[in-house]
Amino acid sequence: MNQHLVVALAYDQLCTFEFGCTVELFALDRPELDVSWYAFAVCAAEPGPIRAAGGISVLAPFDLELLDRADTIIIPGWRDADELPPPALLDKIRAAYLRGARLCSICSGVFVLAAAGVLDGKRATTHWRYAERLAQRYPAIEVEADALYVDAGQIITSAGSAAGLDMLLHLVRRDYGARVGNLVAQRLVVAPHREGGQAQFVPRPMPLDEGGRLAGLMDWLRAHPALPHTVRSMAQRAAMSPRTLQRQFQQASGLGPVDWLIRERVAIARELLESPHTPLAQVAELAGFGSEESLRRHFRRLVSTSPGAYRQRFCSGLEILPEGQ
Repeated sequence: MNQHLVVALAYDQLCTFEFGCTVELFALDRPELDVSWYAFAVCAAEPGPIRAAGGISVLAPFDLELLDRADTIIIPGWRDADELPPPALLDKIRAAYLRGARLCSICSGVFVLAAAGVLDGKRATTHWRYAERLAQRYPAIEVEADALYVDAGQIITSAGSAAGLDMLLHLVRRDYGARVGNLVAQRLVVAPHREGGQAQFVPRPMPLDEGGRLAGLMDWLRAHPALPHTVRSMAQRAAMSPRTLQRQFQQASGLGPVDWLIRERVAIARELLESPHTPLAQVAELAGFGSEESLRRHFRRLVSTSPGAYRQRFCSGLEILPEGQ
């Protein structure tokens, strides 16, 4: 199988963190995964010196011609949301889109895709600081200002810097399945899964409840997904009122406790489905859905495919396939 070529764009005043996340995800060898990992390269968006934040200089080995061969193009931010990208770059982005390449942006990188016109009529997100500017300048884009990342199929956009890492891990899960995605996250020492629809800005990123009761509850729920949890039973487990539980879950994750639990159950189901030896009814039971019908409904809503199609894709061999096949 030809390796899937991921190309990261480098430009003057490069966003160092976003670029570093892209390199970390796709450029490192990962023999422990026992899969055909990505090929990775960096191309310069423009001639001349490339200086990155922090006083770093970057020497990109390729020019824009490399985008003609890229399977996935990552735009790790853009130096100025108000600066129109070079016409040559926009032409290459349009050509890549027309031939079916996957286009991904982190933070302000969405303005490159928007300027190329490939986001018209599509959903997209960016850092909350830029969301209003993006919506006003490009009214044909459906801006989801609160999302961590938005997967619109061929184009995936993400919010601020750290949300880019969530989006990049999402790409790995989409290409290789939940098991490989979780292993990569484990090597990065980050949370393995955050849904794109989770709020990008919440008052408290980590639960600060007395004695860590909410954090303890979350760990316990992950370990016991098959029990018949309700808001009341979860509140009793955490020794707080249902109203307090709702408020603290919303503050900590941007989700209510039921929505959070459903997403955790779907994540468990994804990994179970990658084994051909677990019947669908047992997957539904172990993940806590109770019935195959409930599993199918929530799985399709959150993963945009059926459990059967997901299993067929990731049980028969860990190869990269177009989304939806």
